[in-house]
Amino acid sequence: MIKSPPFKKSFLQPKYWLTWFGIGLLYILVLLPYPVIYWLGTRLGRFSKVFLKKRVQIAERNLELCFPQMPKSEREALVNKNFESVGMGLFETGMAWFWPEWRVKRWFKVSGLENISMVQEKGQGILLIGIHFLTLELGARIFGIYNPGVGVYRPNDNPVMDWLQTWGRLRSNKFMIDRKDVKGMIRGLKAGEIIWYAPDHDYGPRKSVFVPLFAVDKAATTTGTYILAKTSKPALIPFTPKRLPEGKGYELIISPPVADFPVDNEENTAKAMNKVIEQEILRAPDQYMWLHRRFKTRPEGDASLYNEIKKVH
Repeated sequence: MIKSPPFKKSFLQPKYWLTWFGIGLLYILVLLPYPVIYWLGTRLGRFSKVFLKKRVQIAERNLELCFPQMPKSEREALVNKNFESVGMGLFETGMAWFWPEWRVKRWFKVSGLENISMVQEKGQGILLIGIHFLTLELGARIFGIYNPGVGVYRPNDNPVMDWLQTWGRLRSNKFMIDRKDVKGMIRGLKAGEIIWYAPDHDYGPRKSVFVPLFAVDKAATTTGTYILAKTSKPALIPFTPKRLPEGKGYELIISPPVADFPVDNEENTAKAMNKVIEQEILRAPDQYMWLHRRFKTRPEGDASLYNEIKKVH
C-alpha cells in the first residue's frame, strides 16, 4: 500500500534535470485552453509517426491480426487516428496529474455512476476493469473524483517519474498497490474497496492462458482475473474513458456489473474477460494502445506474429 510519496532531495540531482524540464514543459502546455491542447496533441501524434515507424508497424500488425476482414484502407485510417491519440495521450497524462478538479469535470460527461453506487450499497467490492486506452490516466482521474478507489500500478524505473505519477494518481485515489501485490488486492476487495485492474496486456507465459481475443485464437491472457474474482467475489465493472471528436471533450462510460461471470476455471474466466475487453475496445478502437505487442507471447512451438517487424531497421 502506497500513500503520499515523500519528495526526496536526491530528485534534484543533475541526472534528473532533463526529466524536470519535461515535466515543467508539460505542466505549462496543459495550462492552455483545451481546444488548443487538442489541436497540438493530435498534430503531435500525426508527426510522431515519422519517428515511431516500428510502433506504426506494430499497430498495423495488431489491427491486421484482430480485424482481418477490415479493408486495408480502413485499417490505415484507424492507425492514423490512433497516433493522433498517442499525441493526445501525452497531454492527457499532464491533464490528469495537473488539472484542478473543476477543470476535469468541465470537459467530461459521465454516465453509469449508479452502477457503482448500487454495488457499494451492498458492501461488495468492485473489480474495476480498466482497458489500456490512451485516455487511461485522465479516465482514472475523473472516475476517482466521483468514486475514489485503489489504483494498481507498476513502479516507474525513473524515481522522479515514479514519485510524480504516484502523486498524480493519488489526487483521486485512496492509495496505490503494486500490480504484483495480489494479496493486497484481495484484502481490498473483501473490504469493499474499488480496485482498478487492467487484464488486457500480454504479461508473458507465466500465469497466463491462451484464449481468443478478436480474431487471434491464442492470445496470452492473465489468470489474475480468475484469482481475484474467485477469491474475493467482487462485482466486475468495466469503464471506458472516450475522447469525443473535434475537441468536444470526453465521455466516461461506466458499464453495469458483468452478469454471470464464470469462475469455474482459468480458461473460461479468461475467455469471458476477453469478450468484455472486446466490447470496451469497440467503443473507441482508435483510442486503444495498439502500438504495444499485445500478442508477443505464443504457445510453445508457435512462430512469432511479429517476425516481419523484427527485420525492419
